[in-house]
Amino acid sequence: MSRRPELKGRAARLARLFPAGRSQAARTPFVLLVVVLLGGGLIGLLMLNSALSEGSFRLDDLERETKSLTDEEQALQRDIDAYSAPEALQRRARELGMVPGGNPVFLSPDGTVRGEPGPAPAAFTPLVLAPEALTATDARGTTASTPRPAPTPTHGR
Repeated sequence: MSRRPELKGRAARLARLFPAGRSQAARTPFVLLVVVLLGGGLIGLLMLNSALSEGSFRLDDLERETKSLTDEEQALQRDIDAYSAPEALQRRARELGMVPGGNPVFLSPDGTVRGEPGPAPAAFTPLVLAPEALTATDARGTTASTPRPAPTPTHGR
């Protein structure tokens, strides 16, 4: 067995700070702590990565749903634009029996009338049938062949 040489002065004071022999017992808890911290860090990173992946999949689903809803909205807007076009409004108004108005008349806040009131021009008046008239049957049980026209509205009230 070898003896350690005797140190003097500053070297002796520094040597007293370090233990005389290597101790394995002091190193084992440190190694275990490092392994546990590294393992915990890896598990934490794995969980974080999984959560981010789940969020990414949810984001993709929401983007796909947003795209389909946007397409549906655009289709509905095209339908609205087609129904509100002047030609379409005029056609539907004529189907409902409406006629273009005459000269406009305005009422002032004091009650005076501005303009000349008059009846609307008698343009083409379509035959408007009530739904009951289309399926009405006479006393013999046969379907009525001649539909009756709807009454015309009176003007000048």
